[in-house]
Amino acid sequence: MATYLPTLKQLQYLVALKDHGHFGRAADACFVTQSTLSAGIRELETLIGVTLVERTRRVVRFTPLGDRIADKARRVLREAEELGDLARAAGRPLSGEMRMSVIPTIAPFMLPRILPRLRRDYPDLKLFLREEPSGAACEGLHNGRTDCVLLALPYACGEVASQFLFEDRLFVAGPEGEIGSATSAMHADDINEDRLLLLEDGHCLKDHALAACNRPELRAEATMMGTSLHTIVQMVDNGLGVTMLPEMALKAGILDHTGLTARPLDAANPARRIALVWRRASPREKDFHLLAEVLAEAQ
Repeated sequence: MATYLPTLKQLQYLVALKDHGHFGRAADACFVTQSTLSAGIRELETLIGVTLVERTRRVVRFTPLGDRIADKARRVLREAEELGDLARAAGRPLSGEMRMSVIPTIAPFMLPRILPRLRRDYPDLKLFLREEPSGAACEGLHNGRTDCVLLALPYACGEVASQFLFEDRLFVAGPEGEIGSATSAMHADDINEDRLLLLEDGHCLKDHALAACNRPELRAEATMMGTSLHTIVQMVDNGLGVTMLPEMALKAGILDHTGLTARPLDAANPARRIALVWRRASPREKDFHLLAEVLAEAQ
């Protein structure tokens, strides 16, 4: 008796609908029409004989079994993609498609330096970039949405392999009249907790900065409101307080055209560790190590 199996395309449609929660957005992500995606999922439901998605005019709701099958489909798709990874790993280094997530406190400062070199030295590499916070990036790594993540440690990213790239020192930034001259380091105890502005929850730089200072009252008193380092800098430049910035942002000129200065942070652990992480036992492990070497050299 013939056995009919779901196609990878049907599974792709199901996972896209799970990720986006909307037929139109899922179809856009799959580069197909909404009717094509909807028909593909209906064919899948007919094939396995169960309802996976409850459809109403306003809401797309997965059934409990639909949730389980979507999670399994995601793993199947990741395994299928790794078949192609095996072939690429046997060919030229850093070639073919690669999807990398980069956290927002790294992407705008480091990518402009590394992308020209990657294009020049590895023209066959198609590097697709996604900027997102550490939590979403690690989740995407484990569910197969991305292949590797450029992030700052320490961060609990689950069972991953990693390669350390370099340390990125933290600085206190503010008006010279408030934080003093940039010729010397500023001790963590001298930071006024009532004036400290940091990124809102979800950005690991906030946790790295607070951990470096080792002052519990900073977590309680500091204002977490900035959605990006550039926004924080504009608020500080308008007299609303002081902040902490990574060295890579300073080297990229984030304080240019402002009246601000920056002093190195004097603390027990005054730096975050930049690293590239990927899924353990990935067939492209050699590629990731090579990419990590390129990233480390471009700091």
